[in-house]
Amino acid sequence: MPVMEEALNTGQRPIRSFVLRQGRITAAQRRVIQDALPALQIPTGEPWQDPWNGQRNITLEIGFGNGEHLAALAAAHSEQGFIGAEVHTPGVGSLLLQMEKAGIDNIRIIHDDVAAWMKTLPDALFAHIIIQFPDPWPKTRQQKRRLIQAEFANTLQRLLKTGGELQLATDWADYAEQMLTVLNQTKGLINTDAGNSFSERPANRIPTRFERRGEKLGHSVYDLVYRRTS
Repeated sequence: MPVMEEALNTGQRPIRSFVLRQGRITAAQRRVIQDALPALQIPTGEPWQDPWNGQRNITLEIGFGNGEHLAALAAAHSEQGFIGAEVHTPGVGSLLLQMEKAGIDNIRIIHDDVAAWMKTLPDALFAHIIIQFPDPWPKTRQQKRRLIQAEFANTLQRLLKTGGELQLATDWADYAEQMLTVLNQTKGLINTDAGNSFSERPANRIPTRFERRGEKLGHSVYDLVYRRTS
């Protein structure tokens, strides 16, 4: 049973990092999902097995969208391992096509919600965790569904290696403030900004078409960078 389905059967509403919307999938995406995804997909219902047998630092990107950022990062760091999580099938297809075109082989994919799966993982697993532009759930009554809350922040801290880095970005000011409050209060995480505020854009964060479109509309982007201390 997939982790997301199992979480839904517990009788409790899990935190969701997404809104599941229908999207058009192209013939090319359908083909590459059928041909390539089975060999690259990490099963969420099975015990963790490192695809690189402990030989590489691993970055986890939660909600990779169309895969533009993840593909560029993996291509620039072929010596590292990358795991991308995305529930939207067209986005998974888009990433796979980019990997195919560029010959990228250091990405593995979770085509499922990751919140429940992450609870099953061993400590100190990831060198980096990246969360870019998570669903802001903008209405007040919806905000309890936001991904960055105390319990999930503790999970993020636990899964980082000592010295590992958590990078987040959002273009919603009130969500940025909530992230800042929650993460500044998370034991074992230290804000890399000297004033415990927002950070400069990390050097490895590549602006995507989504972000550039938002900037043209006047949206400010807030970056947050934390490091696990213990």
